[in-house]
Amino acid sequence: MRTVARCRAGEIEKRMMRVKLERELQGIRTVAIAGHVRPDGDCVGACIGLKHYIRDNFAQIEADLWLEQPDPKFSILEGFDGIREADGIAREYDLFIALDCASCERLGDAKLYFDHAKKTVCIDHHVSNPGYALVNEIDKDASSSCEVLCRMMEPEKISKETAAALYTGIAHDTGVFQYGCTSPDTMRMAAMLMEKGIPYTKLLEETFYKKTYRQNQILGKALLESMRILDGRGIVSVVRRKELTFFGVTPLDLDGIVSQLKMTEGVEVAIFLYETDNLEYKVSLRSRETVDVSEVASYFGGGGHVRAAGVTMKGTFHDIVNNLTLHIEHQLAEQEEE
Repeated sequence: MRTVARCRAGEIEKRMMRVKLERELQGIRTVAIAGHVRPDGDCVGACIGLKHYIRDNFAQIEADLWLEQPDPKFSILEGFDGIREADGIAREYDLFIALDCASCERLGDAKLYFDHAKKTVCIDHHVSNPGYALVNEIDKDASSSCEVLCRMMEPEKISKETAAALYTGIAHDTGVFQYGCTSPDTMRMAAMLMEKGIPYTKLLEETFYKKTYRQNQILGKALLESMRILDGRGIVSVVRRKELTFFGVTPLDLDGIVSQLKMTEGVEVAIFLYETDNLEYKVSLRSRETVDVSEVASYFGGGGHVRAAGVTMKGTFHDIVNNLTLHIEHQLAEQEEE
């Protein structure tokens, strides 16, 4: 297994990364592209962007894109219609490329193609990624998997369609360039993609800012019924299955709630839960400056980034929150002692 975990890449490293993508595609006839379950903007952007790049520059390669059906808002990206859901039929690809996926289990049904592929590559930026593929390009300091992927491409070979997908992914994982993961390299890369002529304003409006009336309703409910915890340094909210049914929304409509909770004045950590089954919740964690939420999530079997992480937990709402806050309190206490 070849694993390259990089910090901020210099120009020489960037050239090496671009050459590596070209090398991994040499002699390949069939490629499977996939990302994590419940794909977000970074995952969708990376997958669509890579398929465009292969289509534009490697005409001999047949590439299939396998993902759980993403939020329809990403249909603004050309190539969205080419996304397929895994059908359970075993296929042997020359190459399987996993994007924005911290573990092979999170590939969902597409893991079948990963297991049968002749060769596997993982391109990611998650801190919790152990490097599970044959070849791994993991930059844990990058803003997004789209940023890692973009550095592996030759700029002059990036089409407008590829650029639009990559820009969308970077924008989503940086909160439109406001999160701490945004670096000068991120901004320079975004500028290069903008220069390809992409409709960046429309991309942001349609995929990031725009909310349906029902999405605003469930957001309002989550904010209205939120609770301050940890002496005001934390905030928590929950949406239960019966409420999803009542408002006519799905988990995809909950995107952005935890980030809005984090914006509350005085809050260091935001916790948002939604019920997925009896005594089972999907938990999203966000922090502002001091708490490493990836460490908290990893303890309970999840993962993510220092300031944004997630985990699925079993138990009552109160038990889950109590377990999480114990670990968060420990980190806050350590920070106060320093």
